[in-house]
Amino acid sequence: MSSEMSSPSLTPMTAPGSAGAPLLTLTEKAIEKVKYFASQMPDSAGKPLRVFVQGGGCSGFQYGFTFDDRKENDAEFAQGDVNVVVDPQSAMYLKGASVDYLEDFRGAGFSVNNPNASGGCGCGKSFNA
Repeated sequence: MSSEMSSPSLTPMTAPGSAGAPLLTLTEKAIEKVKYFASQMPDSAGKPLRVFVQGGGCSGFQYGFTFDDRKENDAEFAQGDVNVVVDPQSAMYLKGASVDYLEDFRGAGFSVNNPNASGGCGCGKSFNA
């Protein structure tokens, strides 16, 4: 994070024992797509991207992405020109994960490479821990 992007309201998220590495990273393609979606959605103005994990999907957990206001216990960090928030419960499952945006013959969407997932399913949208 550059000194220009530093803000007292941002709390750096780092994975334990990671020597300052971010808890979650977004690829350049994911950052560009988040910025595109934000520009197309008037209700997202000024809101960070929330990355979260919730119960569901065919493997037990699934990832979610939405523009949302920061909540009291959220961790927030800047990734490129995008502010990202993660709730404490989701942070436990997202340590060291990276988010990309893929477009192929199956469709388009965000894809999470998560070292904490012990398995997943063919849809690529859910995992088990």
